Amino acid sequence: MQNNKNLTFSMSVIGALFFVFGFVTWLNSILMPYLELTCNLNKFQASFVPFAFYIAYFVMAIPSSFVLKKTGFSNGMALGLIIMAIGAILFIPAAMTRTYMVFLTALFIMGIGLSLLQTASNPYVTVLGPVESAARRMSIMGICNKLAGIIGVLILANTLFSTTDGLVDQIKALELTDPSREVLLQQLSNKVIVPYLIITAILIALVVFVKAAKLPEINEEEEVADGEVSRKSIFSYPYLWLGVLAIFFYVGAEVIAIDYLKTYGASLGLPDTITNMLPAYALVALIVGYLLGIITVPKILSQRMALIIQLLLAVVLVIVALCSHGIVSVIAIICLSFSHAIMWPAIWPLSIHDLGKYTKLGSAFLIMAIAGGAVLPLIYGKLSLAFNPQVAYALLFVCYAYILFFATVGCKIGVRK
Repeated sequence: MQNNKNLTFSMSVIGALFFVFGFVTWLNSILMPYLELTCNLNKFQASFVPFAFYIAYFVMAIPSSFVLKKTGFSNGMALGLIIMAIGAILFIPAAMTRTYMVFLTALFIMGIGLSLLQTASNPYVTVLGPVESAARRMSIMGICNKLAGIIGVLILANTLFSTTDGLVDQIKALELTDPSREVLLQQLSNKVIVPYLIITAILIALVVFVKAAKLPEINEEEEVADGEVSRKSIFSYPYLWLGVLAIFFYVGAEVIAIDYLKTYGASLGLPDTITNMLPAYALVALIVGYLLGIITVPKILSQRMALIIQLLLAVVLVIVALCSHGIVSVIAIICLSFSHAIMWPAIWPLSIHDLGKYTKLGSAFLIMAIAGGAVLPLIYGKLSLAFNPQVAYALLFVCYAYILFFATVGCKIGVRK
């Protein structure tokens, strides 16, 4: 554990990285309808945008833990940023050729870089201070993440779907076989080039920043709670594995609640001027939830009790979304993000508490579970085609039911008194 001066500095650096996480991650909510239009996709095909991005966590989380053992936290973070920059620059040939597979490859590579960054930064934040206040520190990181997401969504939405030139409306008005439609689609596709060139430059600049910052290494593998004897293997911690599945369902729920908002609003007949803003509104709701978590946890509520309360609220909001119509249903989905705010900050420390020398490996398995953001949106996309986008939100009941089990029972299984 560091002194206050070093803690503040380290938190500032990690906060900058979480800002980058958010800026890149939440652009998917705009990329889905953008690629659906420019690459002539249906809604299920467009669902492979979050799939390509989040499945990288499943593929790379364990290798990332071994990389971090060799490189340490700081060098591992720099490497993750370099990989992300490679993925970002791939958007340029993808846009120039309007090739969906190249877009997906670029997203997958960016996901690989983020997997390495997340595997390093999340346990780093957790062990920077007392475990009892870990949810507070992670909530602060969450605010950095979502503020960046709001900025990124607004910038990209304005760049790609601005109504000032009427490009999107012109494309939608033309027949699929009209030759001029292809010309307009290419113009729209090219609009993504400049934003991703800027993102690439920012990522490279952050590599220099992280290297210059010289973050202190934390030997959290040596930290074992008083009276705790290191167990034989990581499989001796049942609550960790239950937490892995809880992260899987949480990330899937969060992605569904945000990335499909623009599409859901459009399906209800809302104009683009409103639907473009919906993901940003959801991210604002997340920030409000994080701020409430910072105030209440652990002074008023424990991490676990806050998680239980927010899960019950989420269930109520899904019921409202399914039983109402129009803007009321949309508002209920937006408010889901408020209830999601405490979930990652609470599930993570409950899952890796007292892992001792297995902390990095346990964190890697938790990062793997971010693949829920790849798998569950595909299921949502299929349900949307089979029924409709509103009914498909019932999938969230499954997510919340399991996370509630973890919060009430699962997080206690295998914990030594």
